[in-house]
Amino acid sequence: MPTDPLAPPAEGVAVDPAAPPMPPCESAATDPGAPDAGTTDPTATDPNAPGAPDATVPCATAVAPTQAEDDFADIYGYNPVADPNLPDPVAMPGAFDPWQKYNRQIHRFNNVVDRNVAKPLARGYVKIVPRPLRLGVNNFFSNISQPLTALNSLLQGKPKQAGQALGRFLINSTLGIGGIFDPARDAKLPHVSEDFGQTLGVWGWKRSRYVELPLFGPRTVRDMFGMVGDAPFSPLRGVESDLLRLPLQSMQLVDLRAQLLSTDSLREGAEDDYALVRDAWSQRRDYQIFGDRIEEGDAPLPDYLRDMEDEPTVPVDAMPVPVPGGGVN
Repeated sequence: MPTDPLAPPAEGVAVDPAAPPMPPCESAATDPGAPDAGTTDPTATDPNAPGAPDATVPCATAVAPTQAEDDFADIYGYNPVADPNLPDPVAMPGAFDPWQKYNRQIHRFNNVVDRNVAKPLARGYVKIVPRPLRLGVNNFFSNISQPLTALNSLLQGKPKQAGQALGRFLINSTLGIGGIFDPARDAKLPHVSEDFGQTLGVWGWKRSRYVELPLFGPRTVRDMFGMVGDAPFSPLRGVESDLLRLPLQSMQLVDLRAQLLSTDSLREGAEDDYALVRDAWSQRRDYQIFGDRIEEGDAPLPDYLRDMEDEPTVPVDAMPVPVPGGGVN
């Protein structure tokens, strides 16, 4: 007579208290093809009969991680998908990527441009320009973005952070000789970066379609609207002279690519570079928007999320683009 796997054990039958419980299986009553209670199933009493279920196969199996998740773990030494203790604001959601076919084409285009133009320029820049000068260039571009950070911090309801960003800008623009030096760091003013895409996320636009833009790289639809909102306040867009603005924009792009040279070796050998970049960027972006909601009792963050600012994205004012009325801005 068949036994019910969910029924309690009969008296006198020893049960191992350390044994894990078997996962429940679907009841035969829910299977329209199951035999009636009054009929006799020969496979129910004879486990060796043809068609008998294999008693060693569990009812539920674990889902193996994807190749992109494995690559992510290889690069960062950390698999957020496999860690159930990751704080909610930085837990990796399923990628909202319905435009993946288009995005992959743009990703291949961006990689070609990067491999043949951006990376050689960045390597030459690092080889020729001494590190102190490169640091001054990076400080300058970081400093001119602080008023925009202060504005978005106010829009997000963070007046203290807005004051710190504005304080950094004033100190570095004066004592730091136009932002080339960073005395604000000695004044214990933290460096933060906020944009209107983050502001839209704080306002409630939490989930947005992933899209990869030509030359700009990973973004979401929310961030595209954010770029439009940031454009009127972007400092380099206010420079009217093409002879000054275009060299500054070019220098900013080369400086940005030089900062990312250290990540190139991490992507080499990834089976799916597109999925790796998309997932890593999406989690970092979620941390930028929702990371300040992490509470004191939550699990500590992995190192690659703590060092967010080491891997910036292309700012809206760094790319020369056509503007209404003619010309390039």
